[in-house]
Amino acid sequence: MTKTPLTGPWTLTRVKPRNSSEGSDVETVSASVPGCVHTDLMASGIIPDPYLADNETLTSWIGHSGWIYRCEIPGLNAADGRTDLVFEGLDTFAEVRLNGTLIGGTTSMFTTLRIDVTEHLPLESNLLEIRFEAPYAKAMARQNAIGSMPNPYDEPYPHVRKTASNFGWDWGPTLVTAGIWKPVYLETWAAARIASVIPTVTVDDGAGRVSAQVNLQRQSPSAGELHVEISLDGRTFSAAVAGEEQSITIPIELASPELWWPRGYGEPNTYSLVVSLLSANGAMLDGWERQIGFRTVEIDATPDGDGSPFTILVNGVPIFVKGANWIPDDCFPARVGQARYVDRLEQAVAANVNFVRVWGGGNYESDEFFDIADQLGILVAQDFLFACAAYPETAELLAEVESEVRENVTRLSSHPSLVLWFGGNENMWGYEDWEWKPVLGDRKWGSKYYLDLLPSLLSELDPTRPYWPNSPYSGSPDVHPNDPAHGSSHVWDVWNTEDYGAYRNWRPRFVAEFGYQAPASYSTLLEAVGGEELRPESPILQHHQKALDGEAKLQRGLDDHFPPIDSFDDWLFATQLNQARAITTGIEHFRALQPLCMGTVLWQLNDCWPALSWSVIDSAARLKPSWYALRRAYAERIITIQPFEGSLALVAINDSDEHWRFETFVRRTDFAGSVLAEQFFEIHVGPRSNSRVKLDSVLCGAENPTRELVVADTGGLRATWFFQNDKDLDYPTPSYTTTMTQEETGVRVNVTANSFLRDLAIFADRVDPKATVDDMLVTLLPGEHSTFFIHTASNEPERFGRAPVLRSANDLKLGSRKQ
Repeated sequence: MTKTPLTGPWTLTRVKPRNSSEGSDVETVSASVPGCVHTDLMASGIIPDPYLADNETLTSWIGHSGWIYRCEIPGLNAADGRTDLVFEGLDTFAEVRLNGTLIGGTTSMFTTLRIDVTEHLPLESNLLEIRFEAPYAKAMARQNAIGSMPNPYDEPYPHVRKTASNFGWDWGPTLVTAGIWKPVYLETWAAARIASVIPTVTVDDGAGRVSAQVNLQRQSPSAGELHVEISLDGRTFSAAVAGEEQSITIPIELASPELWWPRGYGEPNTYSLVVSLLSANGAMLDGWERQIGFRTVEIDATPDGDGSPFTILVNGVPIFVKGANWIPDDCFPARVGQARYVDRLEQAVAANVNFVRVWGGGNYESDEFFDIADQLGILVAQDFLFACAAYPETAELLAEVESEVRENVTRLSSHPSLVLWFGGNENMWGYEDWEWKPVLGDRKWGSKYYLDLLPSLLSELDPTRPYWPNSPYSGSPDVHPNDPAHGSSHVWDVWNTEDYGAYRNWRPRFVAEFGYQAPASYSTLLEAVGGEELRPESPILQHHQKALDGEAKLQRGLDDHFPPIDSFDDWLFATQLNQARAITTGIEHFRALQPLCMGTVLWQLNDCWPALSWSVIDSAARLKPSWYALRRAYAERIITIQPFEGSLALVAINDSDEHWRFETFVRRTDFAGSVLAEQFFEIHVGPRSNSRVKLDSVLCGAENPTRELVVADTGGLRATWFFQNDKDLDYPTPSYTTTMTQEETGVRVNVTANSFLRDLAIFADRVDPKATVDDMLVTLLPGEHSTFFIHTASNEPERFGRAPVLRSANDLKLGSRKQ
């Protein structure tokens, strides 16, 4: 078998809609494959970068236009065997023509198109054309045929199998793409090829079993007997495939394999599974290789006295999920490759994340993504691609969905990191609560996908992996889909209507979404909108805020916690600080509920463009303060002070397999550092459990609530409790001494507190856009110190020790800002 990548040269031409004067005439420009129209037009200078300023508004015509990609491809000798033209992904409505003849097409972004072109390449050079219909035109034609379907953005995305967030979302721009977004190549083969391999992996009484279903495509029914060999852990298994058989299943057993475990529970051990297809005389025809892992996974949803849980068990062990939601890392997915996946998932791991949910308004993630998750021991849930909308159940769409599900389940099923399929995002909740029913009337809304088609296909293709019909979902059609006492739930009253302290009113079994917004990092915003637009009220800056009433919700959070803000620097710091504290408040509360609650999945890990959003990592890969808060809240061991029975309690949380014993004095102090009351505790926390001790009343009641806090320390961990919000606290004017030491790879900054300092932070990117700091949001009592290391090439170390780079929450108090 030979594979010839068709990387070009390619050209791109616009097919302008009739009676349209919008946009640019694009006669012939160079194109990159894989890629998309937007990136090609940017490279040609025809459009500006839509991520910058409000340039997005200058590109709307692209999704309303047709496009033609052209490439010359070589002729081939038919005697060499069969040649297929393979498109791993076309976005979305495409006709494929070779030398002017229509030879195939697709109506889905999520399926491979394979065309036999053996008899279509007679010339030394052959013209290949891919003609893309305007995405909007096709989507609107389908919508007009049956009526619009309810969705949050009044867009036609439910009618087409295309990335939903292309059409805009509350964290991303409207950039409706077209193009050859995955690799395209010629593949020549003889006699037969491996069409797919589905390795069903199980573990039973310590033995690992693989049932490897090998599906073949023959060049002709009379291709003769073939042989399949499978190698695993130094052993080879083989079987003959009779002349007319298209599939064979070979069972394999390993006596005591090393199991694949998620992060924090063991090693993510994998084995190489190699499949070889041989001719009758032993000639190699085709091969397939993947890393597999031996592990079991199940969902415990057995009803109990508190409702019904949602607990993920791996190898029989309950896992407390410390998760984050994943959106497309770029609006133009061809720009996301191995290196970026490694960076982003390693950033997740560094924040102690052990679970990533791939959200249903994006894409089926790539094998590179899952390979890295396999290696890092990250648990992954993949949504099927339905998001926040009612979806038609037309024969056309049902067939497209079935095709994409068959292909992508088969492609991904070998990955041990993939532990859960969700049927979609907020579709069942939307049907129940979002006033869809009067709009829909008697029309179908998508339940057939979640309750019939998807589970039926998974039963056939991937029977060992759990499926949950939606997120959120209670587990029963008789219980409200977002009932926190049952199954998975989403918590969005915080952010939408409530202050983040309202997280403590929830007692969920598993939180699959919750979050709070903040702007991207300073340097990311500066690059995106320019220095003159760094104002909260700037229309250009607000163009990057896509959430409904997002500006007002950010402001409500500021009003709840801080005195009036009158500078951009303070606004940026305060909004980012609010996000960090919201995440801390939510996660510490939910973790303190364990085992009632067995997972939190933060919305969201990453961004696709420079935004004011819920992400903890912005689009330039810079870490917001909330990332450091997430790392601390998801640490293996934490202590936290929580409201309890009208008082306060110290909760110690141990997410390790070892016992944890420690001693601590819990103190009520004033901001001057004087101890006003204290209580001694000897605490023992068993493996994977919590311990809660109630605090004496002398600790829980403040004599002067504006100048006091409760502090607990042990082994470098600190928990604090404040009796008032910042705006009502009488913080001292921040006073500290800094020393900077220039080192080979950066600058070491030591800060000694002369006064109480809350949430000390260094925004290193304001000195060097490439700089990173190792810690943030540190609270110091007078006389304490903390050391920060900044990875930077800057030779101006003194700048890291003053505002607006070095900040504390004290700065936000009226009259004590350090500018």
